[in-house]
Amino acid sequence: MDIAVIGSNMVDLISYIDKMPREGETLEAPDFEIGCGGKGANQAVAAAKMGSKVMMVTKVGDDLFADNTIKNLEGYGIDTEFTNKVLGTSSGVAPIFVDPESKNRILIIKGANQYLIPEDVDRAAEKLKKCALIVLQLEIPLETIYRAIEFGNEHGIPVILNPAPATKDLDFSYVCKCDFFIPNETELEILTGMPVETEEQIKTAAITLIDKGVKDVIVTMGSRGVMWVTKGEAHMVDSYKVDAIDTTGAGDAFIGCFAHYFVQNNDVLLAIKMATAFAALSVTKRGTQSSYPSIDEVENFMNVRV
Repeated sequence: MDIAVIGSNMVDLISYIDKMPREGETLEAPDFEIGCGGKGANQAVAAAKMGSKVMMVTKVGDDLFADNTIKNLEGYGIDTEFTNKVLGTSSGVAPIFVDPESKNRILIIKGANQYLIPEDVDRAAEKLKKCALIVLQLEIPLETIYRAIEFGNEHGIPVILNPAPATKDLDFSYVCKCDFFIPNETELEILTGMPVETEEQIKTAAITLIDKGVKDVIVTMGSRGVMWVTKGEAHMVDSYKVDAIDTTGAGDAFIGCFAHYFVQNNDVLLAIKMATAFAALSVTKRGTQSSYPSIDEVENFMNVRV
């Protein structure tokens, strides 16, 4: 097994809107789609589409969405042995609103995701030990995140933490035990309380995390590109210019693809460049997982730009 994703799954309820309604206002929206999402599942699918062998530790409800979620993961070749149902609980859902400029607003209802507990990490221990990388996000309980980080440290497995959705309750003593900390600029602002309007401000905010003991900070900045900050160094990787239709899931696309290339090559800069291309292609189609490109599409896209 290459990658273990310990995290969330959601059912995306995507409304394509002309504008957000005001309080008490009802508006007609032009289109609607249902898709499989959730930050953890998205990242797992992105890595699997690149060719990684992926397992997922997650929880679904016992509603009509549950079997479809499991079937969807298995359709991408993801190991679902530790994707379990929680009786009497809904699956996680994410109402998403996408405006004409392809910008999105998202609500999440965690549902069964909130029942993913530290013991679930330990139950999957034998299979987790065989993985080369653990990927985490914050749509599950923090104590489960902390146990997963400890597990990675105990067994010499590198850990990626994507602090999304960002919370100031996050204990940075655990963040410092991760190999990669990958926020977007908004999450960086929430976690540091510092401005992130310019690249220099983003760099300054990221350096404060390095000074706290965080090993590697990779800040995804949408159309502005990606900044990788380590002790004493900062690297910028430009974004690829594309016609964006729907940016939902682009950050997850980046992380899943980054995880794949890091495991395959142990080359951080190459992994960032490939993940930047993968994320760029993902915004040229509607949806989350359904918008993720194949490995052939990514490689062809990169070859055109060599």
